[in-house]
Formats: sequence, structure tokens, C-alpha cells
Amino acid sequence: MIVRIPKDIPDLPAVPGRPRPLPSAVPTAAVVAPAYRPVAATCRLLVALVAAAAVSADLLLGSPVRVLSYFTIQANALLAVVFALSAWRAWTARRPLSPLVTGGTLFYVLIAGLVYHVVLVHEPGVFSMTGPTGALTGWPALTNHLLHTLTPAAALLDWLLLTSPAPLGLRHAAKWLPYPLAYLAFSLARGELLPPGAPDRYLYPFLDAAQLGYKSVLANALLLGLSFFGLALLMIVTDHLRPTPTRRRPNTGFRV
Repeated sequence: MIVRIPKDIPDLPAVPGRPRPLPSAVPTAAVVAPAYRPVAATCRLLVALVAAAAVSADLLLGSPVRVLSYFTIQANALLAVVFALSAWRAWTARRPLSPLVTGGTLFYVLIAGLVYHVVLVHEPGVFSMTGPTGALTGWPALTNHLLHTLTPAAALLDWLLLTSPAPLGLRHAAKWLPYPLAYLAFSLARGELLPPGAPDRYLYPFLDAAQLGYKSVLANALLLGLSFFGLALLMIVTDHLRPTPTRRRPNTGFRV
């Protein structure tokens, strides 16, 4: 039976304001199938174990307080925790960690590796640590290469090959940079609190205010800070241009 719609139905008044979508009670897992990624989980777990083993070995070989004061140790300890958690999430098909956390972890270990290879072991160099008093052998040399070369390279490869692009932006870089700035303040305060002539009073030669003076140290810090900001911008641009390693999709340019 067909009923005609009457013509004298009054128009409904417009709803004031912008309509808001109602919250959905359906979980995301019911709409989007969870991704089980055993390869990514295994690789990240291995990286976390290597970073944790290298940090633990350094703590056993030297003074724990002094060892934990190094930026490299702090960055690799963070890498071990973040990659272990990321491995668990990939193995249990859970949502990945925030790009603020994963990108920041990669940013810090890249800083540790680049500063070491470009500044600290560059020959000839003003701040080179590869002279007769700075050369390492045995277990210290092994952990040194693991923390400055292997783990940063592994973290970068994981980001490029196993991590889907995230909407990285300048807001992420603005949240990553305060930690290196806080470490600068910590390093200078530590040097002031330790007595003159104390071993390893300043852990990095380019931050040695006793030898260089604060003017030169702040100039070095400014140069490094600009380099770190450039590294963050490079990561952001690369994140927008690199393809998704887990699935194919059309290239739509920069993601807002």
C-alpha cells in the first residue's frame, strides 16, 4: 500500500549551532582489524635488549652516578624502554605508541650518535676524544660502539622500514627540544657543584666551562641547538615524504 506524502507539512526549524557527532559506543577494534606484527615486535625487542645490555655493562664498568649523567646513556635507556613497550604492542596487536614518544626517542639517540661521530671522534678536531687518553679498548670500546653506532642506526631503520608515517609537525619538535636544553643546564650545574680538578667534571669537552669559559660553551650550545633543530625539521620532512611500509596508498603530498 502506497501512501502519498501530504504537501502541507511545515518546514522544520534549523538547528542552531554546528551539530556535534554523538560518541560511539563501538570500540575501534570492532571497526579496524588489529595488526599483528611479529617481525616488528622481534626487531624492536632485539634493539631494546642490546640497548639495555650496553647501558647495564657501562653501569657495571664505571661509577653509576657518573655513567647515568651522560646524554648517550639516558637516550639509550629511554630507547630500551620505548622499544620494549613498542615490541609488546606490536606482538599483541595493540595501538602503536604516540609519534611524540617514538619520534622523540629516535631524535635523542640520533643526537647521541651524530655528536659522537661528527664532534667527539672527528680527527683532527678540537673536541676529539680519540687521543691517547681517550681511546677505549675491550668491553668499554664494545659498549661505546653499541650505544653510539648500532642502536641509533637500528632505531633509524625501524622508523624508516617498520613504522608507519605519523603526522609529525613543528609542535613535536617544540616538545623534543626542551630535553637537550635541560641537559645543558644539568651539565653546567654539575660542573659547578663538583670541585675543581675532579675527574670528569664536565662530561663533554665542548661543555667544559672551566677550560673554554661560559661564552664559548654557550656559543657551542647554540650551534648544537641549531643543528638539533635542523635534525628535527629533517625528520618532519622525511616523515611526510616517505611511503608507508605496511600498506600501499596513493601519495597525497604533505599531511596536515
